[in-house]
Amino acid sequence: MQLFCETSDIGFRPSVATIGFFDGVHRGHRYLIEQVRAVAAGRGLASSVVTFPVHPRKVMQADYHPKLLTTCDEKVSLLAKTGVDYCMMLDFTPEIARFSAREFMSILKERYQIQALVVGYDHRFGHNRSDGFEDYVRYGCELGMEVLLARAYSYRKEASETEGTVSSSVIRSLLQKGNVSDAAEYLGYDFFLDGTVVGGYQVGRKIGFPTANLRVSDSDKLIPADGVYAVHVHLEGVRYGGMLSIGYRPTLANGADRSIEVHIFNFNADIYNSPIRVSFVRYMRPELKFSTVEQLVARIRRDEEEIEEVLSGF
Repeated sequence: MQLFCETSDIGFRPSVATIGFFDGVHRGHRYLIEQVRAVAAGRGLASSVVTFPVHPRKVMQADYHPKLLTTCDEKVSLLAKTGVDYCMMLDFTPEIARFSAREFMSILKERYQIQALVVGYDHRFGHNRSDGFEDYVRYGCELGMEVLLARAYSYRKEASETEGTVSSSVIRSLLQKGNVSDAAEYLGYDFFLDGTVVGGYQVGRKIGFPTANLRVSDSDKLIPADGVYAVHVHLEGVRYGGMLSIGYRPTLANGADRSIEVHIFNFNADIYNSPIRVSFVRYMRPELKFSTVEQLVARIRRDEEEIEEVLSGF
């Protein structure tokens, strides 16, 4: 996949494209992109996705924090795996926000050589969002751009909350409830956090369970609900099992400092300032307050046994 920004001076091949923010690059997004690639192959054209590095609403509302499923870099990496030819990264600006759908389509046609546009079944664009698919088709005819309606994607899994239309908002809701298992079904991969290992209180080491404290690389990245999780930890190309805790460590009176810390199984090395990825496999339990540190240690030992059993199946 070739990544282009607005300052790129490399020429584009004529392409079939779709537009969206693509947060999470979930199953529904990938189904849409598959349709774009199929149309492009049938017409002998390249395939493209048009997206934005910053959530459009954040550009218009400075105090808005979008709770992203993926950062921009993570999104680009996932889009590259779809096999699409081009990713066109456009800076969303107040000026772009004022464009009508027709004006935006004209830019796509003239500047980016987009010959056909595949529109998501429920996608609207343009400053007033009042135009619909029939309007896009009409504008396309006027501009010499074919406009096609994508087939909707729905997902169904037995004995699961994951049923119906896949969307980024539904996945966010699942993660905010700690339901990382169903979120993974919608995403098509385990939700993950990328960050850096930073110094902590080192209490875990004192009680026999040293932890790596994770500082997430992007403050807009969604953090799942507080609690204890079974996770996979990725360090320097190696995957380890681990148990991760998100919360305020009430037994240790951590105050208002919300922490993300992971105990890595069968691992003992200094990894301060190292990049780390944790992938969420299963929610195990809520954060609990214990009367004594001894009770906390006993519960952590039990968590470790249960999580090792869970991870043995992954």
